[in-house]
Amino acid sequence: MKKARAISLISGGLDSILATWLILQQNIDVIGITFSTPFFNLERAKRACEFLNIPLHIVDITEEYMDILKNPRFGYGKNMNPCIDCHAFMVKKAKELLKEFNAEFIITGEVLGERPMSQNKQSLKLVEKYSGTEDILLRPLSAKLLPPTKPEREGLVDREKLLDIKGRSRKVQLELAKKIGLKEIPTPAGGCLLTEPNFSRRLKDLLEHNKNMNRRDLELLKIGRHFRLDNNTKVIVGRNKEENEELMYLATEEDTILKAEEPSPIVIVPNKIVENEKELQEIGKITAYYSDHREEPRVKVKVKLGNREKEIEVVPYNKENFPYKPI
Repeated sequence: MKKARAISLISGGLDSILATWLILQQNIDVIGITFSTPFFNLERAKRACEFLNIPLHIVDITEEYMDILKNPRFGYGKNMNPCIDCHAFMVKKAKELLKEFNAEFIITGEVLGERPMSQNKQSLKLVEKYSGTEDILLRPLSAKLLPPTKPEREGLVDREKLLDIKGRSRKVQLELAKKIGLKEIPTPAGGCLLTEPNFSRRLKDLLEHNKNMNRRDLELLKIGRHFRLDNNTKVIVGRNKEENEELMYLATEEDTILKAEEPSPIVIVPNKIVENEKELQEIGKITAYYSDHREEPRVKVKVKLGNREKEIEVVPYNKENFPYKPI
């Protein structure tokens, strides 16, 4: 008899690990799927699949996901996290992979009532409806509180071996984690940057000022200090050697790059060649402020404008007169 197979959405969070483990105990093959964007932590998913001893398939959804970020059907959560749209989209993508992996159904780690906005009964039904998975989406941690799915009715999955977890308490999950030998307990958010207030503030600013954002713009949100000078000008200042290297790696010929005398951060103005001397002086003053030459009366700053280079001299800002607050 052919062994049943399922696709499991692996975030790397505790719930997705436990949901997958429950299905593995029923002698069912499981393929782990995780989705790659600048917002998700792939390392957590990799570690989860190593613990579960299942294969992991990574799917890059960045381009499609940006459309969801710009205009989520069901809005955002507390920060810039479009959770209902996100879940529905990912489950829909998983459904498209069922045939490729010869799988019958999909597993998620969703828990009824764990997140009041995105995991109530109505939201779970919306995910099923908009992903087209009404009868093949199984949530093992709360299955006994939800209608039986096709794999349960057809005997592929023993419903009695599934759970009836409800609400925000993680007591049952933590006990099960201990039972299966999971020593490192992942945090509930699963490492999604869209749930973090600081990152969300930067993303909101980007969405307001750059309608044609790309993956690089999203990657830059994770690096350095960000300052908004005007609608067309954002300045990013590296905070250490590693960030300076990352900024140089991500920089293009369409950016303005500044650097004071060493030691100095790398400063970039993404997607803009700054030709205006007054504006260039202002960015140079920011560059000098974050260098080790802040207390000097004048500081030389090298500027790269696409394929051209020049040097300017600026009077640095000091602690008393620095006028900008980071995004």
